[in-house]
Amino acid sequence: MRTIARYLATTSLVLVTNAVVLPSWAADVDATSAIDTVTVYPDGATVTRVMVLDIASGDSTLVARDFPLSLDPSSLRVEGEAGAKLTIGTIDARPPRAAQPVNLPELDKRIEALRDQRADLQGDIDAATARRKFAQHFAEASPAGLGEKGEARPIAEWRAAFTAVAEEIATADTAIRDAARKQREIDRQIAQLEAERAAKPPSKLEVRIDVASAAATKATLRVTYAVRNARWLPLYDARLDTGGKDRKPQLELVRRAEVTQSTGEDWSNVTLGVSTVRIGRGGSAPELISLVAQYPQVPKPRALGAVSDAMPSAAPAPMLRRMEQASSNMKDKDEIAPAQRADEQQAAAEIGDFQATFKIPGHVSLGAAEGAKSLRIASMSVPADLAVRAAPVQDPTAFLEASFKQADDTTLLPGKVAIYRDGVFVGRGKLSASAKDDIVRLGFGADDKVKIERAVLKRNEGSAGLLVTTSKTDERAFKTTIRNGHDFPIKVAIEDQLPVSESEEITVEMLPTTTPPTAKDIRDKRGVLEWSFDAKPGEVKDINFAWRVRWPKDKNVVIAPAG
Repeated sequence: MRTIARYLATTSLVLVTNAVVLPSWAADVDATSAIDTVTVYPDGATVTRVMVLDIASGDSTLVARDFPLSLDPSSLRVEGEAGAKLTIGTIDARPPRAAQPVNLPELDKRIEALRDQRADLQGDIDAATARRKFAQHFAEASPAGLGEKGEARPIAEWRAAFTAVAEEIATADTAIRDAARKQREIDRQIAQLEAERAAKPPSKLEVRIDVASAAATKATLRVTYAVRNARWLPLYDARLDTGGKDRKPQLELVRRAEVTQSTGEDWSNVTLGVSTVRIGRGGSAPELISLVAQYPQVPKPRALGAVSDAMPSAAPAPMLRRMEQASSNMKDKDEIAPAQRADEQQAAAEIGDFQATFKIPGHVSLGAAEGAKSLRIASMSVPADLAVRAAPVQDPTAFLEASFKQADDTTLLPGKVAIYRDGVFVGRGKLSASAKDDIVRLGFGADDKVKIERAVLKRNEGSAGLLVTTSKTDERAFKTTIRNGHDFPIKVAIEDQLPVSESEEITVEMLPTTTPPTAKDIRDKRGVLEWSFDAKPGEVKDINFAWRVRWPKDKNVVIAPAG
């Protein structure tokens, strides 16, 4: 049995990774490649092309001219198998030279002939223009009479003269227009021929691979490289079954990948995967510089006309990176028997400690700049806890909310969510990033059977002090009424806002008439309170909320949203 040798070359642009330096006189071998595998990241992609070719004994340079211009040359890597010992040397990526057209002499002759025709037409235009000017001059400079002694001639002779002048001008105008139209057509032909004559800029990159083979053999090489103009965004379908008397609420969360690419190459019938790795962030955390606390420097006086050295310099590298916010499939039902549900194919997940990769089954095609393609990559079905949540200070609508524990090993990336409630599309939402064991909350539209009303009981701005006014106050009181119109109990959560002071001179107090809240500073937002309770079927419940703000009498206070 013949032993198949496998060799791996991890080379970058013009970098020899082994001790064999191949001579410059190695024979060039034209090679073609086909895209086999693509892995897309949130900010780029890696592409693997396969070359299958016969390699002669000795030194050769494989030349492939079908690689995209957008690839990163430093990311080129080559590995493969051959029937004989095969050594991979230098890998070089370069734009091919602009190629001159093979029929260049013929194009030059055609352009020359067209320019001669244009010059002839320009002569016709010049002659017709002179004719027109002469006729105009005759009409403007003709004497008062046409006789030998200047006497007036019969009107018929005048009309004949007018007609002659008009005919001359019209004939000249027609000749000028016809010639100008022909010139425009010739100009278009010349421009087209000159475009054909010009050297075509390269649309592909040329990759050259130096190899040395111990014997003539057939080899399979895989060339992998990175491109930036590709990405995928996470999308989700959230399908809530609100349950019933005989079943509990259940939530199905379908994960999708929306893939787009404008790399300059078509991905046709490839094995596609998406990965959570972000290749554009670099390999290390940013390095911080020292912060210096000092008195401001007094600018030195400068002479008139001197260039200021106080102009702003280039902005320093950012010290913090913002998290990218990125950002659908209804159940098919058929009443005809014997009907079977048509399910979408789903990716195979490869979960690691630091990343997750989803391999799309089968083969996928996505052309360059073709638009987005949505692919299902995973799904999970979990029991859901239902609640009604409202913030009546802004909107009295009660919204149905489902929460669940994220049990998947793969982190849920932030993205847009298509919301379905009992098979009906009710809107779109957003999903925040959540790791395993996090509690995820999703809204599922308005619950019209839970009515919420918020009334202002008191709003009083005044002053305080026993004998002398020492401060100003703003006191407010509200009552929120909740009615559960369902024939089953449901958890209700009401949110409201207590002003927050950032000054020692401004005091805020919650008044004793307030119904004690069940949670404060929810979602780490200062002053945001929550009252949660289980509402029985048909139950009506009131929540009282009152607060007072006090500040010095000689100042004004504005209560406004933070930020």
